[in-house]
Amino acid sequence: MAERAFDDYLARSGATLEGSRYAAWLAITPRGHGFPVYYAICENRSFRDKEVAEAAAAKALADMTGLEADGTPIFPDDYTGFDD
Repeated sequence: MAERAFDDYLARSGATLEGSRYAAWLAITPRGHGFPVYYAICENRSFRDKEVAEAAAAKALADMTGLEADGTPIFPDDYTGFDD
């Protein structure tokens, strides 16, 4: 799990098992009070290995250019999450 702090939010990355595969996610939690909002990352991919899914989520967290005022992640134009 990786973390990144913003003025009003804390962003975390991780992976969770869905059936027989892992999905990558970001959780954006307001600072002070509130509940996290989860965003699926690399939805067009599934991972057999938890460590690979966590690495993809951490990379997406690092690739974010910031957050909208409501905490929605912002990515560069045409961002896919793939290295190709």
